[in-house]
Amino acid sequence: MKTYAQFLQEHFSGKIQKLPIDTRRLCPNRDGTLSTDGCAYCLNASFSPDTAKAALPPSEQISRAKRFFAGKYKSMRYLAYFQSYTPTHAPIPVVLADVEEAMKDPEIAGVVLSTRPDCLPPALLEALASLPKPVHIEIGAETSFDRTLTRINRCHTWAQVVDAANRCAANGLPVGLHLIMGLPGETEEMMLETIRKVNALPVSTLKIHHLQILKGTSLGAAYLRGENLDIITFTPQTYAALCRRILSLLRPDIAVERLLAQAPPSLLLSPRWNLKPDRFFALL
Repeated sequence: MKTYAQFLQEHFSGKIQKLPIDTRRLCPNRDGTLSTDGCAYCLNASFSPDTAKAALPPSEQISRAKRFFAGKYKSMRYLAYFQSYTPTHAPIPVVLADVEEAMKDPEIAGVVLSTRPDCLPPALLEALASLPKPVHIEIGAETSFDRTLTRINRCHTWAQVVDAANRCAANGLPVGLHLIMGLPGETEEMMLETIRKVNALPVSTLKIHHLQILKGTSLGAAYLRGENLDIITFTPQTYAALCRRILSLLRPDIAVERLLAQAPPSLLLSPRWNLKPDRFFALL
């Protein structure tokens, strides 16, 4: 398995740490552009760290985050990680202004933009490719099955993921995908078929985690009502077994950035594993 650390070593020298940045921008799936309901599973508070919550300019968020990570290594550089919601859901000059502001910091080695496949217009990709520091794109794909995407209210298709990934690569922008295992109605074979489809794309990195049902989401509300969600409830052992199958199928040049994510216990409804990451990786 190729690790994300190995991927970073191929692109940057020295130790690299992601610094999360919140543009306070909403998602087209929440602001009425496509929907007002959001994705069925999504709760931004479950993955947005405290260092990025204040409505501050990117430069100030970077300064605060650097202070948070100070002392971890004697010499470290950073990636400005535009993470929360959809940071490219704005006019192109606004997006570029955020990215260029982050790049002015001499300790910022590059930028990572986490976004949706339908929020990457051609002109934006061309502009990002011309910037003085590298830009990596992370696309929330979640699954390759359109019926699942409809069921979880993603409001995009797998064809849009394929198109966006190909256009990123054509502009020389490394691209990663984010997938969720165990979405409603999906079998393990469907999840593995998604991996096979990912292998056919010009993808450099991959993030995977199991579905977590969270308070404050429409999926969480349905769970609390006792509805049949048609979801595989993984145990640590069965999810580790699935990950082993995924890794056996995954193209070896794709770097795996993540196999596990854990929401804060106060937000998590199911599955509640109470498992430390090192224990999961021992199972894996």
